[in-house]
Amino acid sequence: MLRRTVACALRLRAAETAASRLQTQMPRALRTSTQQGLPRISMHEYQQLRRKQQEFEAGAHGRFGTYQRIVPSTLVKRKAEAREPSLELVPEGIERPAYASTGTAEPVQSHSQIPVLTGEEIERMRVACVIARDALALGGSMVRPGVTTAAIDREVHGFIVSRGAYPSCLNYLGFPRSICTSVNNIIAHGIPDDACVLADGDCINIDVTVYKHGFHGDTSAMFVAGSIDAPGRRLLGTTQEALELAIQACGPQVPFSTIGTTIESFVAPLGLSVSQELTGHGVGRDFHQRPLIYHHTNDLPGVMEPGMAFTIEPIVSQGVAAGVLWPDGWTVATADGARSAQCEHTVVVTADGIDVLTA
Repeated sequence: MLRRTVACALRLRAAETAASRLQTQMPRALRTSTQQGLPRISMHEYQQLRRKQQEFEAGAHGRFGTYQRIVPSTLVKRKAEAREPSLELVPEGIERPAYASTGTAEPVQSHSQIPVLTGEEIERMRVACVIARDALALGGSMVRPGVTTAAIDREVHGFIVSRGAYPSCLNYLGFPRSICTSVNNIIAHGIPDDACVLADGDCINIDVTVYKHGFHGDTSAMFVAGSIDAPGRRLLGTTQEALELAIQACGPQVPFSTIGTTIESFVAPLGLSVSQELTGHGVGRDFHQRPLIYHHTNDLPGVMEPGMAFTIEPIVSQGVAAGVLWPDGWTVATADGARSAQCEHTVVVTADGIDVLTA
């Protein structure tokens, strides 16, 4: 549906000059300069396309509940260039991951095998995870109608660097902000923006990763601005419970595939879907490393061993699980405009179970 909406928006641009007598305020995604050379359309078709666009943005169909559907602020394909953070942004003395200066994702260690951490390494990693947990709580405390996602990013960034840590998202493959903020129908990797103002009923995933003492700690959670409708509450509660059930299923010699089986067998009977496009991952000295953690039913080989650290981060949608990548090269939205939710913890396998480092 988003693809159809973008196509509608492009055709609407070409009609703006001819439709001057219909000029009421247009959706933000359509208020861009008219591209030359596009075909003109009739007034009747213009009105039909515009009504479809407005219905999409307002969630007028009501199939998944009452909420604002988030759309791109521009249709121009443009991904932010990698840029090393200034000393003003990340003060001197704070250890930075290698990619902070390059905007690449060069691995620190070989990924031919799943890393196994020593007790000392786990405790160093725990420090990063605790900072990430506290930073996430700070970001969540700011969620309310009228607050921008950029304001949340700035506050969380300030907190992280005040603890002598680096916000792992910043300049990772060129990502331009310190956290990810994904609202309503955004599946993942939403870029904080001063133009994204939270409204009553919005649900937002805040995703925080912190680098400290040579290790990353990764966590995310859902928060609500104001009050949310019943379908939204059901989605958020189901996603949180799916994460908890998956964590409970983990332990030494447990197949990694158990995580996906546990999550999907719980979610699917409720009429919700699990993303198969985005996964959990190993985490430690590298932001992303082995193993891959699938949240849907799978036959991924391998079993958990003490000292293995990874994230569990199921993404659950009200509609189809498929995502559409926005022109910014990062933001992934649901293809049908349905709301999506995600909850995440970093865990490490112990001799007798699992330790949730970001709890």
